[in-house]
Amino acid sequence: MDKLLCPSMMCADFSNLKREMEALEEAGSDIFHIDVMDGRFVPNFGMGLQDIEYICGHAKIPCDVHLMIEQPIQYVDKFADLGASILYVHPESECHPVRTLQKIHDRGVKAGVALNPGTSVDFAQPLLHMADYVLVMGVNPGFAGQVYIDFVDEKIEQLLDCREKYGYEVVLDGACSPERIKTLGEKGVKGFVLGTSALFGKGRSYVEIMEELRIK
Repeated sequence: MDKLLCPSMMCADFSNLKREMEALEEAGSDIFHIDVMDGRFVPNFGMGLQDIEYICGHAKIPCDVHLMIEQPIQYVDKFADLGASILYVHPESECHPVRTLQKIHDRGVKAGVALNPGTSVDFAQPLLHMADYVLVMGVNPGFAGQVYIDFVDEKIEQLLDCREKYGYEVVLDGACSPERIKTLGEKGVKGFVLGTSALFGKGRSYVEIMEELRIK
């Protein structure tokens, strides 16, 4: 199964964003993963809106936007207008997540459900009918460079077992090491958000790293 390799743009070199995007595209990236944080739903602030606008406006590959914010329905139109191909929302981020997922679909955008390590599959089950992707957080959201939380593996197994019933693909975000990409890719996980565990800050070319990840 072909993997989706999705660089986490919060880990990119912002001193020359244009050059960084071009290098990641040349290396064969499938999707640019963009994190939006409000300092409330998660204890951090994510990328600036101007940076997000630049990435979405100049990318030659699709962009997904992970809304780690309260009341994401208020921002669906904003990021759909910017050209996001996938919008991820957390089921506990508002009272009526079904309405938000429906609005995402109404805008012609793929809808994703994001599950924190402490969010069970059973809690999110009513939303899986509307999910094109399920983003499993392998770490607590909000910060790069964290250690993988092992009990998330059980959740991934549950989601893979239900995948055909609901028609979504599973994506892992957080501590996606090369070894974990190989193991979970063989089990059926479709996409991997690449941060400091596999891609950034390695002192090697993106082309070389991505080629290795692709064949694992």
